[in-house]
Amino acid sequence: MLLPLALPGIALAQGDIEAGRAKAYTCLGCHGVEGYRNAYPSYRVPKLGGQHAEYLVSALQAYKNGDRQHATMQALAATLSDQDMQDIAAYFEAAGREDNP
Repeated sequence: MLLPLALPGIALAQGDIEAGRAKAYTCLGCHGVEGYRNAYPSYRVPKLGGQHAEYLVSALQAYKNGDRQHATMQALAATLSDQDMQDIAAYFEAAGREDNP
């Protein structure tokens, strides 16, 4: 159990990557499309693969509680449990690693 102490600065995701893969299916409709732009208002939809899990959970919680404004994201986040958020975030963080495309 000394591994976390031996690797300072490496955060371990709290979610289940495989569960997150299944739960992220809806997310990939926008966030998995290279160069995708929202129609109105027009902006580039960010790719999430490789993003830090902690950031993704924080963003999803902010959408859920209304601190971040985006009607579609607020509606989707409202349906997610804390565990769902952790799982989805773990999946996207792992998706950015070279060994897990």
